[in-house]
Amino acid sequence: MKKVIFLAAFSLFIACKDNEQRKNVEAAKSEAEKVVYNSFGKEIGAERAFDISAMAAEYDKMKTGDTLPLKFKGKVKEVCIKKGCWMKLDLENGQEAMVKFKDYGFFVPKDIVGSEVIVNGAAYIEEMSVEDQKHYAADGGESESEIAKIETPKKTNLFMADGVLIKTK
Repeated sequence: MKKVIFLAAFSLFIACKDNEQRKNVEAAKSEAEKVVYNSFGKEIGAERAFDISAMAAEYDKMKTGDTLPLKFKGKVKEVCIKKGCWMKLDLENGQEAMVKFKDYGFFVPKDIVGSEVIVNGAAYIEEMSVEDQKHYAADGGESESEIAKIETPKKTNLFMADGVLIKTK
């Protein structure tokens, strides 16, 4: 009889525990569904995106010529002020990732600095020429004196996005 009572109590405990876990999962899903994103380029979902610290670690492991397909979240640090044809994301380690859009197939709004985004595509490392650095600095609204200071090629964290989600405010 003791065994029957023990088994019944244990089963009730497990059932309550499972129910509590199920409620926590449903609450997390419900919270995630409340986040609204504007979509640009290829339709992508917000799930399974690397967080910014994981992405920074991935870039640290990469060398020039490496390519890594993935999706990650970040905050917009800068956007092309001419037409939204690129953006820079803060990697929170003193570095940034420059995001370009596949085949110039889409652009993002020019007023999204500080917004959270999710980008899908391929991360890669490239040595950016002085000419390209100056071009992007001009597109970003840098002054002539700042542009003139660019004199050497620079190792750059790049990302070619085929889809972007921008969190609405």
